[in-house]
Amino acid sequence: MATSIVMPRLGDFMTEGVVTKWTKAKGDHVDQGEVLAEIESEKLNYDLEATVTGTFHPVVNEGDTVPVDGVLGYLLAEGEAPPTQETQQRPAPTSAAGPAPSRPARADVPAGDAVPSTPGARRLAASLGVDISQVTPTGPRGRVVDADVRAYADGQGAAQAPQVRPGMPLPSKTVPLSGMRRTIATHMKDSLSSTAQLSYFLDLDVTDAQKLRREKSRGADGTITMAQVLVKACAEALKRNPVINTLLVDGSVLYFDEINIGVAVALNDGLIVPVLRNVENKSILEISVGVHEMTTKAQEGRLSATDVAGGTFTISVLGTVDGFTPILNPPQNALLGAGRPMQKPVVRGGEVVVREMMTVSLTGDHQVIDGAVAASFLRRLQQLIERPSQLFS
Repeated sequence: MATSIVMPRLGDFMTEGVVTKWTKAKGDHVDQGEVLAEIESEKLNYDLEATVTGTFHPVVNEGDTVPVDGVLGYLLAEGEAPPTQETQQRPAPTSAAGPAPSRPARADVPAGDAVPSTPGARRLAASLGVDISQVTPTGPRGRVVDADVRAYADGQGAAQAPQVRPGMPLPSKTVPLSGMRRTIATHMKDSLSSTAQLSYFLDLDVTDAQKLRREKSRGADGTITMAQVLVKACAEALKRNPVINTLLVDGSVLYFDEINIGVAVALNDGLIVPVLRNVENKSILEISVGVHEMTTKAQEGRLSATDVAGGTFTISVLGTVDGFTPILNPPQNALLGAGRPMQKPVVRGGEVVVREMMTVSLTGDHQVIDGAVAASFLRRLQQLIERPSQLFS
């Protein structure tokens, strides 16, 4: 029986991916565990392996964008014919730049075969969201080259240029949302439209926590940051407030004993949230090492699908603002945002003293998290941060 090769889900919020390269040709024998294809999502690259042994039969081309769980091809038993409903099962490639202009199908590209093109053209088409089968080739032997892809993408952009309202100046540049930026925009809109978000703010006195983390950093392999202290404190506060450590899926609230905290990492073209697992069992030094490793992998583009999946709670730290309102990462029900630590005058024992303060904000889905629950979590977080010795024990 034919085994379907499907587009994997690389992360909680992936909806589609690009087949950037087939590593096997049609009709090749493939052993279980061999790499079949290179897959690219907006945030990750992934080597897709064969789940069984069989004869390779692709039904999409290199450069095609395919929905998650869409059929990419089949692994056939010896002598087995491909499914007769193949043309109906083949997912229609999509384009991040919008629908391609109507044009005759290419007669020189049989279904399931790769479009004759250069590797650079295929990578460029994938990054621009262009269906390479729609591009007119001008290269040697009828191959699509980089210039063909750029010309096609430029033509699409001109046809879909946004209309400026009367009275507005002409824009100096127009840049369509694409790739990671497009995905983030879609997720943020979906998050706000599908959840009842409410944010709660609290000022934390981090004077003692800052002093203690600096002392502990001297004996550690790397610097312990305030963000890592927050990860530890949040894990302890989540133990006391388990409803915060939940997901809302299909009308049901899923509770977890395991605390997997996503830590937002800023990249040049957007944001990615690698996940630190089982934080409830980690020391502050183990958390520090884990966060450093995740951040380095994110910045170098080495994160795997496992690294960004499975989060139950998220922390986002912006070190250049006093405070902000973070947007939920559904199906998670809560997210903590933290601003920069700053020295401020505060009243202690009836006197005005200077202390290092940090504003944190908890955004929760009010469908699941009431104000009293949010307040309880923030109260516990405050106790832990302002009496930090137990976090380092």
